[in-house]
Amino acid sequence: MLSRSAEGIYWMARYTERAGFMCRLLQLQTEALVDRPIREIHFGWRRLYTAINRRPLGGMEGFEPTDDYNLVDAYFLTDELTFVRTNDASLLSCYEMGRENARQVRNCISDEMWTALNTEYLKIQDIKLSDIWLSSPSSFYEETGAGIDRFTGVASATMYRDEGWHFFRIGQFVERIQFTCALLLAQTRLEERSRELADADWRSLLRVFHAHEAYDRMYSIETQPQFILNVLVSDPQLPEALRRSVDRAGQELDSIGDGPNPATSQAARRLAGRLSALIRFDWADRTDNEAFLTQVFTYSRQLHNLINESFFNYSITGIPRADVR
Repeated sequence: MLSRSAEGIYWMARYTERAGFMCRLLQLQTEALVDRPIREIHFGWRRLYTAINRRPLGGMEGFEPTDDYNLVDAYFLTDELTFVRTNDASLLSCYEMGRENARQVRNCISDEMWTALNTEYLKIQDIKLSDIWLSSPSSFYEETGAGIDRFTGVASATMYRDEGWHFFRIGQFVERIQFTCALLLAQTRLEERSRELADADWRSLLRVFHAHEAYDRMYSIETQPQFILNVLVSDPQLPEALRRSVDRAGQELDSIGDGPNPATSQAARRLAGRLSALIRFDWADRTDNEAFLTQVFTYSRQLHNLINESFFNYSITGIPRADVR
């Protein structure tokens, strides 16, 4: 497969996966505006902005939970994270960049995939927050998230199982690993600053990762922060747990094998194995959650860099001319 095609598929998967996470987090936030305490609403915004490593427009000054906190603040924060095109992390930006990558690799994906993604993008490209704010903004995020799930399902049902499929899956898993680490790091760092978070702050994490049932089945309905982290980090059966995402990323790399640069391809597979072993064998004995998650996040960034060097932006020095594509 041409490197530019592989890269386009990889980033298409990453952007759509990121858009799905943003939908879930913004759905939680807009639902909370109805009846949740100001402190809880504020925590949700701070966790979201910390996870995407971004400051709200105007900075963090005055971004504190007070009796004067009102829907005007929530309106502008929601708009910035949803429809502001100059914000690379906004939902619309993720959709646009995912669609643009899909457009460039239409010969490598199924017609049904393109139709599904393009249809979902056309639904939201001209919407403004004012169009949905007074009715039910949380329903908008729920439906938009369902559209991303439909696209993923169509991809699974129709995409040919060649290298393109493996790059699509790697993109999903790498994005899932990085976003999960970023969100869990934001949670633990904010807990360290405030010393104590409410049960709802931890329970909301379970909703983001569709993990309520798994947690309640394993640990009962009592909210224990460390047990919640255990599920989201090390559960081998939870689809979006770190352990499962890392394991699946490694499997997809094994399926592709060596790229034009065998040394970095092998390094990527070794790093994926090291990351999997770290979660499998070290997490249970570690008490420094933030340091551990930081290490996993660092490894995940290195893994992305190795994938990029192995398959997308590799050096052709030393490669026989007949192998240059």
